[in-house]
Amino acid sequence: MDIKWYGHSCFLIAAESGLKILTDPYDPKVGYPMHSIACDVVTASHQHYDHNYFAMCEGDPLRITEPGEYRVGEVSITGVPTFHDDARGEKRGRNIVFVFDIEGMRVAHAGDLGEMPDEEALAAIGRVDVLLVPVGGYYTIDARGAREFANRLKPKVVIPMHYRTAALGRNFKISDIDPFISTLANCAIHRLRQSDCVLSKESLGNDRVITLEYAGEDE
Repeated sequence: MDIKWYGHSCFLIAAESGLKILTDPYDPKVGYPMHSIACDVVTASHQHYDHNYFAMCEGDPLRITEPGEYRVGEVSITGVPTFHDDARGEKRGRNIVFVFDIEGMRVAHAGDLGEMPDEEALAAIGRVDVLLVPVGGYYTIDARGAREFANRLKPKVVIPMHYRTAALGRNFKISDIDPFISTLANCAIHRLRQSDCVLSKESLGNDRVITLEYAGEDE
């Protein structure tokens, strides 16, 4: 399985079978390089412009924008309802944590999670091998919240997202990745100088954090 980061909360998850899933595509106003991406499935954790720009997708992929259970080929997808804030949605509405069961691995994309989910939601998310989690705060859980969420789910691999980078527009009042990194005193950190990583069930290994560089215009 290949996981490629396009910036913000947008990843392309490609299974060995060829199935491709795009998560939370963003509007050009966000500031990252724009791409036209071929995919079979696209998910949006909520209906904000920086997470539901379906024009980024080539063709006519299956759009999943609601909680529930889905199956596409050999991949099962579960959307777990959560909230975009710590006031049960009163500030920013709802959010969906999507869990993709691919090649014996469970990948959870937390979207714009703004709360610590309750026990029912955590049980619905279930076992997680790879966690894609927002760490920038303000609109979502912050660095410590992301660390706590990861501690509850106990994934083998954590990939941070939704934090400030050089490309991000000035409208986003989120922090960079450093506060999250500072919470990882006892965790291995793999800083990759590339936009993607390849994972398999056999290579998950010990608990670690992988940081990626967002894909450039020519990728």
